[in-house]
Amino acid sequence: MSAVHATPQTIDVPRRRNPLWRYLAVAGPGLIVAFADTEAGSITTAATSGAQFGMKLVLLQVLLIVPLFVVQEMTVRLGTVTGKGHAQLIRENYGLAWTWISLGTMLITNLAALVTEFIGIAGAALVFGLPVAPMVIVSATVLIGIAFSGRYKRAEVFALGLCLLELLFIPAAFAAHPDPGALVREGLFGSQPLGNRDYLLLVAGNIGAVIMPWMIFYQQSATVDKGLRPKDLKLARIDTAIGSVLTQVIMIAVVVTCAATLFVHHISVTDAAHAALALVPLTGSKLAGIAFGAGLLGAALLGALVVSLASAWAFGEAFAWRCSLNAACYDAKRFYGMYAAMVIVAAGFVLIPNLPLIRITVWVMAFNAFVLPIVLGFLLVLSNDKKILGDRVNSRLGNIVGVGVGIVCVGLGLWFGTLTLLGRAG
Repeated sequence: MSAVHATPQTIDVPRRRNPLWRYLAVAGPGLIVAFADTEAGSITTAATSGAQFGMKLVLLQVLLIVPLFVVQEMTVRLGTVTGKGHAQLIRENYGLAWTWISLGTMLITNLAALVTEFIGIAGAALVFGLPVAPMVIVSATVLIGIAFSGRYKRAEVFALGLCLLELLFIPAAFAAHPDPGALVREGLFGSQPLGNRDYLLLVAGNIGAVIMPWMIFYQQSATVDKGLRPKDLKLARIDTAIGSVLTQVIMIAVVVTCAATLFVHHISVTDAAHAALALVPLTGSKLAGIAFGAGLLGAALLGALVVSLASAWAFGEAFAWRCSLNAACYDAKRFYGMYAAMVIVAAGFVLIPNLPLIRITVWVMAFNAFVLPIVLGFLLVLSNDKKILGDRVNSRLGNIVGVGVGIVCVGLGLWFGTLTLLGRAG
């Protein structure tokens, strides 16, 4: 299959340059996909965790750094070594039928996930006292405009700026004045209510929110579009590791914020926007609510950008469309058209009056759990194929960790998804 990504400028990483500058030349895909993992649905899950069980789920957030890195490292290795996106590798090595299975499930989950991101944008509008419809329309316009600029670098800078917005969850946690002793005693070393069904459901929800199907497609395609090659693999792994740590720090900040306020006052929440609105009277300051709302907006916009690009890249790679943010719109009409269509359909759906937005968010998370086995299966098979990766296939330890992560994530995710569909998860 011919190359479908536009040829980017070569990433020049001089060996004599300061290590920080060498890292910055390669950084981007790992940070962005990890921060995008902390999207609107994940923030809602973390807020609910803190409101219902205080600091108890902090330890889980720390432990989830490992599976997040393990899975995304495989994608960045595939991208740098082959110079091809995830969907293109599936098409070339396993045929069109398997490609359609992968793409069909991904398209449904991605469109549903994109709807939840615009639900988050609508929630952020409520936090700032703005009308929902203009906020959603302006956000959709900005997302389309950034992608249509014809430069991967511009989209990456915009995405990294949204990552900085997500960091506002950290000062929100400090504004909530949490007890550091309680964080250590209860969050890291305290007993866990393993016999509590609601607690176990939140454990499953948090684990299911760590590995999203679209993350695998996005990071591999972004790695290719940025022009990273095998010589950049070490720094790309560092980029992925830093992103994995920072995204879980943000999740911990959300849990701590809600634990120090909502849990203490026995206030339950329905979504992240509700949590942000509840913080103001509890902290005595608007800072926590504003920071939380801004973080939610950044998370939702970043999630929308990444999910839409993952979809457009995947279909372009699978069917040999020109598909690159370095290509002009007239050279990649189907790629940009699909990206814009995803954004417009999701934004329009959220603007339909009287939709059960919270229920939709929960159902999307549940459906992701059923698709995850397919995505992880392809990832593990590709990462162990010597025809594709040569001597860079997974090590035995890597496979043990990868398969173990898959079994745990898929098992708990399917349990959570089944209970959700049966109406027994609430």
